[in-house]
Amino acid sequence: MAATWIDDALEGLRAAGLRRGGARRAVVEFLAGQDCCRSAQEIHDGIAAHGGAVGVASVYRALDTLAELRLVQRVDVGDGIARFEPAREDHHHHHHLVCDDCGKVEPFSDEPLERALAQAAGRLGYALEQHDVVLRGACDDCR
Repeated sequence: MAATWIDDALEGLRAAGLRRGGARRAVVEFLAGQDCCRSAQEIHDGIAAHGGAVGVASVYRALDTLAELRLVQRVDVGDGIARFEPAREDHHHHHHLVCDDCGKVEPFSDEPLERALAQAAGRLGYALEQHDVVLRGACDDCR
């Protein structure tokens, strides 16, 4: 599944007339291997930990471009730090749990919640295109 999103993202960059190498490729390849959203600094640090040499400003620019092209989605968990994850049509949708003590962000899925959100949107006259639920509290380690 990750390779498919990598291919789709790189093709999206090509179709937009943009280069697909350097920081953009490094960011795409790093994000494809993640199970949840990551901040630009976490992405930079992860690329560096795997031997990549990309500046943090280049990571921010790459993320801005990928977000504009709707290849990544920006996730706001309420702490003022933008996080990003692949925008995958074939990927299982998830939401986020945030620990207010240590800052850990974890994904979670809940099909009954998805149905309830779709029903609520319909009752309110909206065609639901995108949504995110962020639950805040204390993780097991911090309790």
